[in-house]
Amino acid sequence: MTVPAEKKTRPYFGLTGGWLTFWVTVACATDMTLFGYDQGVFSGVVITQDFLEIHDLIGPTKTKTLSTVTAIYDVGCFLGAIFAFTIGERLGRKKAVLVGTTIMAAGAILQTASFSLGQMFVGRIVSGIGNGVNTATAPVWQTETSQLKWRGKLVILEMMMNIAGYCFVNWVNYGLSFAGGAVAWRFPLALQFLFLFILWSTTPWLPESPRWLLAHGKEDEAIEVISCLEAKPLDDPFVIAQRNEINFTLRYERENAVRWRDLLKKPPNDTNTLRRLLLGAGSQFMQQFGGINIMSYYLPTVLKSSVGMDDEMARLLTACNAISYFFFAGLAVLLVERMGRRGLMLLSTFGQFICFLIITVLLRYAVTYPDNKSYGAASVAFIFLFHASFGVGMLGVPWLYPTEINSLPMRTKGAALATGTDWITNFVIVEITPIGIQNIGWRFWIVWTVTNLLFLPILYFLYPETANRSLEDIDAYYRSKPSLIVVGDRDATCRGRPQKYIDREDEEIERTAANKGLPPVSAAHVEWTEESK
Repeated sequence: MTVPAEKKTRPYFGLTGGWLTFWVTVACATDMTLFGYDQGVFSGVVITQDFLEIHDLIGPTKTKTLSTVTAIYDVGCFLGAIFAFTIGERLGRKKAVLVGTTIMAAGAILQTASFSLGQMFVGRIVSGIGNGVNTATAPVWQTETSQLKWRGKLVILEMMMNIAGYCFVNWVNYGLSFAGGAVAWRFPLALQFLFLFILWSTTPWLPESPRWLLAHGKEDEAIEVISCLEAKPLDDPFVIAQRNEINFTLRYERENAVRWRDLLKKPPNDTNTLRRLLLGAGSQFMQQFGGINIMSYYLPTVLKSSVGMDDEMARLLTACNAISYFFFAGLAVLLVERMGRRGLMLLSTFGQFICFLIITVLLRYAVTYPDNKSYGAASVAFIFLFHASFGVGMLGVPWLYPTEINSLPMRTKGAALATGTDWITNFVIVEITPIGIQNIGWRFWIVWTVTNLLFLPILYFLYPETANRSLEDIDAYYRSKPSLIVVGDRDATCRGRPQKYIDREDEEIERTAANKGLPPVSAAHVEWTEESK
C-alpha cells in the first residue's frame, strides 16, 4: 500500500487503513500464538523423563501432583484475567498487553531454569498471570480497532494463530524428544521469548483503541486514531459520524449505568447488562466444558493411557493432529461472517457431540476386547475430527463473542469475566483429566458427550447473532428490550446487517455532511468505496 506524501508526517510511521490494522493484527495474533504455544508446550514436558526425575513426579501416586502442576497455570491465567478486569480498563489496551508480556517473561525464566517442584509451580502461576492479562485484552483491542467488515475475520484469524502456536510447539516437542535430557523440556519453555520479543517491539508504537480513548476523555487522540484506521481526513463526515456514534453510546451507558451490586435488580433503562455478561462468559464456559483441553494438555497421555500407543507414536500423532486442527481453524476465518457466530457455534458443538459419542463407544469396546486394536485405532480418527469440529467454531467464536456482545463501558470487564471463566473451568478440566482417565477409564468420556448435547439448545434459543453489525448496532439492539428467546426475532438471528441500523448510520453521516456543507455520503456508499479499493 502506498502512503500518500501528505500523510508521511502522521503517527504510526505514516501507516493508515489496512496497513495499520495489519500491524495491530500482528501484535494481537502474536499474543494468541503465544497462548497456543503455552497450551501445548506442557503436553510434551509432562512425559519427558528428565523433567519427571528432576521434579520427583515419577509413579502412579504422583498423578494428582502432576495434574496440579499442569493445571496451576490456569489458576494464574484466571488471576491475570481478574487483574485485567480490575485494572486493565484504567491502563488501556496497549499498556495492559505490555504489562502481561513482561509478567510472562518472568514466568518463562522461572520455568526454564527450574530445578524444584516449588519453582516450577511459581513459574507456572506467574506465566499464567501474564497470559491471563493478555488473553483478556488482545481480542478487545483487535475488536475496537477493526472496521466492521474485518472485525470477525481478524479475531478468528488470531485464534487460528493460537492453533499455529499449538501446532508449532507439538512439532518442537516431537523433534526434541529424540534429543532427550534437559533440552527436551527446557528449550521449548525458553522458546516463548521468540513471541515475547515480537510483542515488545510492536505494541508500544501501535494505536490505542479509539473507543477507550473517548471513554477516557481523549477526544483529539481518538479522532486521529479513527482517521488513521479508516484512512480518511480528520474532518471526514464518516470519521465524525463514528465519533458521534461512540459518544452517544457512552453517554447512554453512563446515564443508565448499573452498579455491580444492582445487576440483579434490572433498572428500567438497563441495556441487559447482566444478560450480556452471562452470554459472553457462557460462551467460554461451553468452550471449556466441550472437552477441548482434555486434548490440548494431555493428548499424548490420552493416546498412551486410553488408546494404548507407545510414547513416540503418541507424540507423532499429536503433532499430526495439530496440522489438521490448524487447517480447520483457518476455515473458520472464511466462514465466520457467512455462517455467523450462532451458526458456527451450533455446527461446532454438534460435531463435538457426535465425535465424543463415537469415541466413548469405541473406547468402551477397546476395553471389552483388549486383543482387538482396531477399536482404539478407530477412536484416533474421531479425536482428529473432534479437533476439526472445535477448530471451525468453538475455538475462536467464544473469544470474539464477549468483545462484541458487551457494551463499551462493560467491554473490558465482560471480556475479562469471560476470560476468567475460561481459565477457571480450564483449571477444573486439566486437574481432573488424568485422575478421571486413571479411575473411571472409558466412562470419563460420557461426561463430555452429555455436556455438548446440553449446549445445543442453549445456543439455539438464547444466543443472538453479532456478525455484520457494528458494536453500536448491538448496543441499539439491547436498548430495544429484546426477548430472552431469540428464535423468531429476525434482528437477533439474521446473518446480514439489519436494514434499520444501516438507515440510522446513513442519517448520521448525512447530518454530519450537511452541517459541514458537503454532499451527502451514505454508509452503503462508504462500504462500496472501501471494497473497491
